[in-house]
Amino acid sequence: MRRIPLSRRSHIVGFQPLPSGLVEHESALERDFVTLTTFSDATLSITSQPVTIYYFDGPTRRRYTPDFLITGAQRPSELIEIKYSEELRRNQERLEAAFTAARAWASERCGTFRVVTELEIRGPHLRNAQRLLPLRHVPLDPERSASVLAATRSQLSPTIGSVLAAVPGDSISLSTLWRLIARGSLRADLSAAISFNTAIFAL
Repeated sequence: MRRIPLSRRSHIVGFQPLPSGLVEHESALERDFVTLTTFSDATLSITSQPVTIYYFDGPTRRRYTPDFLITGAQRPSELIEIKYSEELRRNQERLEAAFTAARAWASERCGTFRVVTELEIRGPHLRNAQRLLPLRHVPLDPERSASVLAATRSQLSPTIGSVLAAVPGDSISLSTLWRLIARGSLRADLSAAISFNTAIFAL
């Protein structure tokens, strides 16, 4: 059972189902991090509170449990701590010994440690992930998918608006385009808000 620390921040305890299993989160910011990470690379494995690290802070022996461990076949492992930037700034000196121990633990295993705040998590990319991730496994209409992809490939500088103008103008075309973006068959700059002027290209 995860220990829920007392804080002024609201805690939203829950689970997210991933291909690698359920991932537990204890705050809205942790939940958003898992959503964004999963959307960015569905092959990654995310483990919640993976290890408790014991270290000395001066003469005092303490323990620290990072929030997540991210592993993947094509990248080094990452030990992750999620913190609001205000909390990180306020407690930086107190947390530094724990973070130093976490960096050493990760380095010994050829990995890295980093602290992630809401400044990196929240923004257009997260909003796009929240919108698109549920569509990733929704069935596609094969005929309409082929039409949308063909229209995209036929244009010199396709945008969402220009592609939709070139295919049957109904809700099926729009939903198909969204699902193709969610699956990665159509690519767009997801670090910015999506509009009809968003450039897209087909793989």
